Amino acid sequence: QVQLVESGGGLVQAGGSLRLSCAASGRTFSMYAMGWFRQAPGKEREFVAAISWSGGRTDYADSVKGRFTISRDNAKATVYLQMNSLKPEDTAVYYCAATPVYATNHYQYHTWGQGTQVTVSS
Repeated sequence: QVQLVESGGGLVQAGGSLRLSCAASGRTFSMYAMGWFRQAPGKEREFVAAISWSGGRTDYADSVKGRFTISRDNAKATVYLQMNSLKPEDTAVYYCAATPVYATNHYQYHTWGQGTQVTVSS
């Protein structure tokens, strides 16, 4: 099955920006819809953003709409999450995931990356 590896996390001050990357290998990346999810300590994993296999459809959680942008480059087998105007409440481990059917619920995704930590200081 497809394997996913996230990178780009780190420590940033409130109002700053980060770009997360998720590199895929092992299968035909372009045939999968992709999503970003995050999980803060003591909280459930929550949806952040999703993008269709063609890139023609995207969805965002209300909490990040207007600040985050999901994109993909199928030639590079990579999906990105550009995060601007970061807030302390964005602090979490961020995961990318793949699904054969477009979805915004974590239980509909079958393949997950290892996660990358994003910490936003006030």
